[in-house]
Amino acid sequence: IVASSSFQTQSVPLLHIISRVCPEMPVIFLDTGYHFPETLAFRDELKARFNLNIVVIQPTITKSESLQRYGEALYRRDPDLCCYINKVSPMKWAVSWAQAWVSGVRRDQTARRRTLRVFDLQADGPLRIHPMLNWTEDDIRAYREMYDLPVHPLYHLGYVSVGCAPCTRPVFFGEDARAGRWSDSEKTECGLHLEWNEPSEEGE
Repeated sequence: IVASSSFQTQSVPLLHIISRVCPEMPVIFLDTGYHFPETLAFRDELKARFNLNIVVIQPTITKSESLQRYGEALYRRDPDLCCYINKVSPMKWAVSWAQAWVSGVRRDQTARRRTLRVFDLQADGPLRIHPMLNWTEDDIRAYREMYDLPVHPLYHLGYVSVGCAPCTRPVFFGEDARAGRWSDSEKTECGLHLEWNEPSEEGE
């Protein structure tokens, strides 16, 4: 069994639970090469604080190779392809040997996640386990406050949901918690929690 985490504020309760129940569990972190420096620092802080067994994985294609093949700002021209290259493809490889994969997604985050189940058996890939699925944003906050847990360094600057830096902006008053993700498009998911179908490349 493996877990994965994006190491943002909403990730902290599940990571805290893992550290108390099964600290030896591998926790996969996708280093896309586009993270905020604050995210990497927060990952290292939580690793030390919780004594987590973090496994860092990276895309099979380097940033320079991606730039040579796709040019600049692929995340803007074709965000689905960018997410597939930098997130979905390496995660498929990382969990291919696992029997089960634990992640901290919640039903109150996106329309797609409202359709998930706590135990989600896949036709292709490991059993997906979503232990936080029925938690709410208020539950996450209450748990953090109960155990005096830290928040992402950018949280108080409005970064309620944090992904790759080029595709994340602060959330403004009255907006949904994930409004800062891919805000200039209709995209709401990176693809990790969707069907893993490889998108067509530009021009195909």
